[in-house]
Amino acid sequence: MYKFTNDCLIGVEQIDNEHRRLFELVNETAELIKEEEIKNNEVAKLIQELNEYAVLHFRHEEEYMEAIQDPELLKQREMHKNFVTSLNKIEIKNLEAGDNRETVKELLTFISRWLFSHIISSDTLIGLFTAKEENSSEKKDPFAFTEEYHTGIAIVDEEHQQLFDIIRRANDLITEELLHDKYDEIMSVLGELREYTIKHFSDEEEYMESIAYEGLPAQKKAHEMFVDRLNDINLDDMDDNQQQYLIELVDFLLMWLVNHILKMDKKIPTV
Repeated sequence: MYKFTNDCLIGVEQIDNEHRRLFELVNETAELIKEEEIKNNEVAKLIQELNEYAVLHFRHEEEYMEAIQDPELLKQREMHKNFVTSLNKIEIKNLEAGDNRETVKELLTFISRWLFSHIISSDTLIGLFTAKEENSSEKKDPFAFTEEYHTGIAIVDEEHQQLFDIIRRANDLITEELLHDKYDEIMSVLGELREYTIKHFSDEEEYMESIAYEGLPAQKKAHEMFVDRLNDINLDDMDDNQQQYLIELVDFLLMWLVNHILKMDKKIPTV
């Protein structure tokens, strides 16, 4: 079973309900193929419904993001498009005639992993960038590691502080004049951020494992998605608009970290 946990909630009722339904469809199909004699026609019907519902959900999600002028909309559209393309590449041949249990399992594994990872790493940020702009008149330092982010776990808090500091240094470099002269420094800082992030996630997961924390699998998936985003940084493809790309990147990194700490890390029990 693929559980839709509170970590997947984004706070928009329609989107949250549709995410729940997608997980229900995945689980209904998973239960069906556990039976001794696979009901191919029923499996085919559920998979078709799952595919159609995902496309419908993506449209609703994009409409909501467009309505609130979420700057991540274009990225979301591209991810949704890639998901549908990948889904169509997984063919279920002759589903009506024979036991295609393994093929269906492959499909379900792909869909469930993608959905969970996408919700945790991208959908939970919907609206946060807009809220950041609305609150930009406030004097709060966005790079300050304040009391609200403390988990009470010493090593986790110390490493979160360091991550905030590295992101601040990246931002300071990016917003300086003569950006083209700072390329090597910026890449060095982003490389430091990637390496320290990997270390931090390893330490955090080790702590969660030591206390047998039930939220560890969800944390690991979220961590993997964030590291993937760091690994995807490529300034060579952004020659004409590097500064805007970097500003948006720092915004994303900071907002993801803040959201992850408040929604997931603060739930980790202290011992």
